[in-house]
Amino acid sequence: MSALTIEQVLLQAYQHIDKIDAHLLLQHILAVNPTFLLTHSDQTLTTAQTNRFLHCVLQRSTGIPIAYLIGQREFYDNVFKVSDAVLIPRPETELLVDLALNLIPADRACRILDLGTGSGAIAITIAKHRTLSQVTAVDLSADAISIADWNTKNLQVSNVRLVIGNWFSELSNEKFDLIVTNPPYVAESDPHLQQGDLRFEPKLALSAGHSGMNCINHIIQAAPQYLEKSGWLLLEHGYDQANKCKQLLKRGNFTKICSYPDLAGIMRVSGGQFSASS
Repeated sequence: MSALTIEQVLLQAYQHIDKIDAHLLLQHILAVNPTFLLTHSDQTLTTAQTNRFLHCVLQRSTGIPIAYLIGQREFYDNVFKVSDAVLIPRPETELLVDLALNLIPADRACRILDLGTGSGAIAITIAKHRTLSQVTAVDLSADAISIADWNTKNLQVSNVRLVIGNWFSELSNEKFDLIVTNPPYVAESDPHLQQGDLRFEPKLALSAGHSGMNCINHIIQAAPQYLEKSGWLLLEHGYDQANKCKQLLKRGNFTKICSYPDLAGIMRVSGGQFSASS
């Protein structure tokens, strides 16, 4: 193969994948910014660069998420390492972080628990914005915890503790002021699991039984044991699960129960304050 320029390899890629994805892949491989591709379109690539890029284009054309191919995803105000061991952080989950930060005072220490942390995006973002607080991040997957550990070190966060465990199983008698979670909530028969990025993401972090409510049920039932009096629980959930979550929270002695919409207007997070005397 004769040497190809940036413009030539991009034109080839456009025949198979979206232009934005093509640019992201080439930026990643060349370690350059978006402007570079425009201002150096006649630059010749090495054979190794060309082969790597075209291989990534082929992978992307089969549906492999762009975040897995470049190994990272932006979330809130940082870039997180990701792999196929963790869910890809999504913009709608930033709502969960916003709501959590509203509940955590910046001027005093609180204990926060993030269940099913994955890449650590939620836990680390909260920890960076509430530096006096201590965040415990739990995940069942050792591979996910390894990714989260890399992110804590790379983003220089010292107030996150990582725990391998099944939800609350390794927390014994610990109490928290706030529990946040983006648990699996997709019904196991949901056709979306066979579409788009979800085809390549870890099923353990996506699907939760016939109705998608298994993990949410367990977390809401168990959370009071691990919450301080007047502590809060916030859960991300599916587009049609807000009412079910609010019913479960009410039965679990939570008050001030509410659901919150994401930017698309979909009720995406529900939560409440634990009332030990109820």
